[in-house]
Amino acid sequence: MLKKILPIVFLLIGSGVGVGAGMVLRPVPEVVEEEMPDAENAAKAEVQEEPHGPDNPAPEMDYVKLNNQFVVPIVKDRVVVALVVLALSLEVPLGSKEAVFRREPKLRDSFLQVLFDHANIGGFDGAFTEANNLGVLRNALREVGQKEMGVEVIKDVLILEIARQDY
Repeated sequence: MLKKILPIVFLLIGSGVGVGAGMVLRPVPEVVEEEMPDAENAAKAEVQEEPHGPDNPAPEMDYVKLNNQFVVPIVKDRVVVALVVLALSLEVPLGSKEAVFRREPKLRDSFLQVLFDHANIGGFDGAFTEANNLGVLRNALREVGQKEMGVEVIKDVLILEIARQDY
């Protein structure tokens, strides 16, 4: 049985590493600027500026995607019945990325505890992707992140991906 499972495990790990390397090594897109007279540039800039809000964050914010996904087992009667996989990103002030990466192990530990607690109270059962359910989880993650790094460093926690695999 191990001979059949081992190649599948290696295939999944290799695929994950390949996708991760591709995302890290992706080239930065080039920005092409058009030359226009000054009056037209000013009018164009006025039209393109949008107010800052939840969909358009202030330019002084940066986003830190945590390196690895979080895997949370769902346990019923001492048996793992499902796995939930999440990818998280943190909204931080510009220039705070390095501080977050230095504290990433501590943040991951705290986030995993929140995710395990959420799983234990049934947060990943039923319609777990409903806005209210994800809002509760996002708030709990933000609170623990702010406790670890400070309110001035962690502005928000974004859930980039979430999937549940039942057995």
